[in-house]
Amino acid sequence: MHSSGPLMAAGVCLMLTGCATHGPGRRCPRASEQDIAALFERWNASLKTGDPHQVVANYAARSILLPTVSNVPRLTPADKEDYFKHFLQSRPSGVIDLRFVDIACDTAVDAGLYTFTFGATGQVVHARYTFTYRWDGSKWLITSHHSSAMPEAQPR
Repeated sequence: MHSSGPLMAAGVCLMLTGCATHGPGRRCPRASEQDIAALFERWNASLKTGDPHQVVANYAARSILLPTVSNVPRLTPADKEDYFKHFLQSRPSGVIDLRFVDIACDTAVDAGLYTFTFGATGQVVHARYTFTYRWDGSKWLITSHHSSAMPEAQPR
């Protein structure tokens, strides 16, 4: 009888464990809370360009946008570009009011509250947000973005 059974089982177990931890040789990018917070600033700066294509460049090809001022989920880059083409006409600028960041190996979540001021109208919208990001090997990209206006009136 061969005694390779336990050795093979241990090898399979290690192989499966390696997959669960993102595979052998795969490195997790070092990211701090400040690095993830800077991704919002990158996105917000792209809004200020007025160019929908620059805004959409922040999103992974496979991603979802659930925007504040549209009932339509945006799944493709063309869908997102169409949304931002209209959204950018109001000259939005966002400020984070409260932030919660959670970082894993190659994913991160930035969720909280933000306020948008629209330069074209002066309108101010307080909203909740969630950005999820994935490291693509060279940069962080948005994989999901949910934004919704606060349901209760803000105190003045």
